[in-house]
Amino acid sequence: MHNEHVYVGLGSNQGDSAQTLHCALTAMNALPDTRLLKQSSLYASSPMGPKDQPDFVNAVALLETTMPALSFLHQLQTIELNHGRQRKAERWGPRTLDLDILLFGNQQFDSAELTVPHSGLSEREFVLVPLFEIAPTMIMPDGKPLAAWVAKCSLEGLRRLRPSNQR
Repeated sequence: MHNEHVYVGLGSNQGDSAQTLHCALTAMNALPDTRLLKQSSLYASSPMGPKDQPDFVNAVALLETTMPALSFLHQLQTIELNHGRQRKAERWGPRTLDLDILLFGNQQFDSAELTVPHSGLSEREFVLVPLFEIAPTMIMPDGKPLAAWVAKCSLEGLRRLRPSNQR
């Protein structure tokens, strides 16, 4: 077994979202054969779907794991459920916690259960900007630098939140 670097997108817009994301980071770091290497700042972003919902709080984490991708996904889904996540038919609706595998080493998956690299990665500023913060020199799966992807995305509605200890 070897270690894979996994980038996970975190999002929440229900309850104390910042606290939920901090708890999720702690929970991911406690997963078997996994450790948290880096985490981005928290960012507020306008919702992608229905606009009659609160803004999201987003972040990206870099973890290292020896778990296979599907096992890792199932662990993330358990963390979501433990934070009150309810899977509904409505896409992009409000949620207490959303954890998405963005990149899993250099692996690629395209199944009903898991698509990696994440299918919406290239147009989601609330993922690309925090990803750029923790991996500014990353080369994306298409061979282009992450910076080129960030340069193309709209930053409207995205703002970095101050850490709670800097008030």
